[in-house]
Amino acid sequence: MSTWANRHKFIERNVTLLAVLAFITVAIGGIVEIAPLFWIDTTVKHVEGVRPYTPLELAGRNIYIREGCYGCHSQMIRPFRDEVERYGHYSLAAESMYDHPFQWGSERTGPDLARVGGRYSDEWHAQHLKDPRSMVPESIMPPYAFLADRALDVPNIADHLKVLRAEGVPYSDEDIAKAAADIITQGYGDGDTEDLVKRYPDAQSRDFDGDPGRLTEMDALIAYLQSLGTHVDFQSAAAQEQPE
Repeated sequence: MSTWANRHKFIERNVTLLAVLAFITVAIGGIVEIAPLFWIDTTVKHVEGVRPYTPLELAGRNIYIREGCYGCHSQMIRPFRDEVERYGHYSLAAESMYDHPFQWGSERTGPDLARVGGRYSDEWHAQHLKDPRSMVPESIMPPYAFLADRALDVPNIADHLKVLRAEGVPYSDEDIAKAAADIITQGYGDGDTEDLVKRYPDAQSRDFDGDPGRLTEMDALIAYLQSLGTHVDFQSAAAQEQPE
């Protein structure tokens, strides 16, 4: 025991030797943690229902990021009882696998939005964006009425899909070729909606902002919000009570 203690004292007193041994120890630990990742395709298990955003939803997501919505709203429900009871099923890693960058957020000045899709009507969202306090009196959210006056302009949407495909999002050549047309189809609710739903299951096609005569940034943002948390069917996966 005394021999080991003497050796340990020698290492502690020799700064260079201590640094070398510490580096070797950390390097071995790092290799053990990192090396296996080179032999697996992905660290996130795909969940049935998770799909890439439609071009219109993607345009809305870009507006969401542009306006800094992530600064006050998170999109990550933690597996705690109080959060699950308030917001719904806790977030799965696979739900953010096509987000570049992800929108988990860092604080909640407003509520979490991971399951906001389908919780409110399009009319509610439109009015809430125009005048937040008319729907939630205690809200401190600034108004975004100007989004209803801005025509949606996304001339480079196909290029955006190409970039995302290079990052691993499975957009097909057909998705990229039809990106601009898909925005019109989904935002106006007419055109080849069956083809859109075939490529983007459960995609919602309609006028979102209450002004069917034109396509606005508010249309895109509401389309994005209405898609959040709707891709995975948590009810079908929930445990069911067996009758006696």
